Amino acid sequence: MRYRIRHRTTYRYDVPANLCHNEARLRPLDLPGQRCLKWKLSIDPEPEFHRTRRDSFGNFIDYFSIQRPHPQLDITAESEVEVLSAGQLPLETGGPWDRLRETLLASKDPASLEARAFALSSPLIPVLPELADFARPDFPPDRCILEAVAALNARIFRDFKFDPDFTTVATPVAEVLLNRRGVCQDFAQLMIAALRSLGLPARYVSGYLETLPPPGKPKLVGADASHAWVSIFVPGQGWLDFDPTNNVRPGERHITVATGRDYRDVSPLRGVTVGGASHSLKVSVDVSPL
Repeated sequence: MRYRIRHRTTYRYDVPANLCHNEARLRPLDLPGQRCLKWKLSIDPEPEFHRTRRDSFGNFIDYFSIQRPHPQLDITAESEVEVLSAGQLPLETGGPWDRLRETLLASKDPASLEARAFALSSPLIPVLPELADFARPDFPPDRCILEAVAALNARIFRDFKFDPDFTTVATPVAEVLLNRRGVCQDFAQLMIAALRSLGLPARYVSGYLETLPPPGKPKLVGADASHAWVSIFVPGQGWLDFDPTNNVRPGERHITVATGRDYRDVSPLRGVTVGGASHSLKVSVDVSPL
């Protein structure tokens, strides 16, 4: 599948902001199953300074600075991405999860050494005994790792309610577990926390999901949104994705933009503004198949 993606963010200030410094992580990644064919970032007003770099996780970061009064800031990211359809590994692949955990700890190959950092706690995702207890029913001894992860993925989908009014980006994972509700970001971070609490490396994936309108209805402009899911490392297989919000294994409808330890590593936009008093924020996303 090939997609055209348009992600527009607008800040309107009550009084003109005097200065802003921002980082944008909006460019889709080039991966074994994904290619970013076209990319354009438009910023209005035009920044005095703009440069692009890659962070330690391989994500693209556009840093820009506007150093004059501006009543509004528009950031529009446009890309064309090709996602290749690849067969999913059978759930019986991978071997027993507890033995693979020990293999990972003993392995010296570069991929495993890099993945081991994702088994540790991070600023938004703690490693806690109660999270290990939450995961353990799906991880009995000797169960195949992909079967176990798929079962946890399905349980979060089944037992947790999607509620966009319950959480914010700062809601702790423990609170999501207690109240059994949240959004895709919360479910991804909860699943990662549970896996890491068992000693398994898991990372946060940010991107887009092509959404389909109800039967017989047109697709609304701007109705899509950023999405989040989970990737778990399996020695010998690499990183494999799971989406607990939809209980699926991501395929050609998922477009990856960034990966990291948690949401803080992949947030689409963040920065500092001087002046402006309060502001309103509007985000519009369109994912259109070509």
